[in-house]
Amino acid sequence: MLPIFRLWPVMLACSMIVAATADVRAQSFSPTQRSEIEAIIKDYLIKHPEALQQAIAELEKHQTAAEAEKVKTVIRDNHATLFSSPRQVTIGNPNGDVTLVEFFDYNCGYCKRALADMLDLMKADPKLRIVLKEFPVLGQGSVEAAQVSVAVRMQDKDGKKYLEFHQRLLGNRGEINKARAMATAKEAGLDMARLEKDMASPEIKATLEESFKLAEPLGLNGTPSYVVGSDVVVGAVGFQALKEKVSAARCGKPSC
Repeated sequence: MLPIFRLWPVMLACSMIVAATADVRAQSFSPTQRSEIEAIIKDYLIKHPEALQQAIAELEKHQTAAEAEKVKTVIRDNHATLFSSPRQVTIGNPNGDVTLVEFFDYNCGYCKRALADMLDLMKADPKLRIVLKEFPVLGQGSVEAAQVSVAVRMQDKDGKKYLEFHQRLLGNRGEINKARAMATAKEAGLDMARLEKDMASPEIKATLEESFKLAEPLGLNGTPSYVVGSDVVVGAVGFQALKEKVSAARCGKPSC
């Protein structure tokens, strides 16, 4: 059996023949004329398979452009919530000229690796503003850790203790859950009595719901995922790729 990536161009070819044939049948041709035209179309595609490759390339180009335009529209329509929500954590330069938004999960191994990229970007770019949004997609332990994380944010307005907590928790090995997150918060010097109280606040649920409502129209279903300018970046793409996206948002080029 052919692998699916080898089959789908053939399937596309068949659909093109069917579409062309249907169009022919819709015209005022005699049965004989229709048969002749259909045979010409089929014969041409068989003799010129490169036409299929060109059609596929053009289709992919149109799909990519349409998806990029959709993402830009979603970012524009949700700009305030995405970049300036009172429920987010902002680190780096609060008045930076470019904002990088990261959606993360404390149980995501790629997020643990991507932490170094984010910290390196902060050091290398003093004009960069970074927004962190909890996006617990990897099970109940992730949800519990995110709830603690939101409570940490609620008592740390400048983000300094939050960043310490964030680094410590992502640096932990094994599954992250409420117990691990609470222990990490204590290590970071948070007010534990207030933390317990804040975790019962409706703000916890509202914050996580906000992240999921943003992620859905952006097509995000994994972590880490980023929004930079009008672009979405999915996955731990590395320091250089993120740096180029930041530069593109700043000056329209991979390097300013």
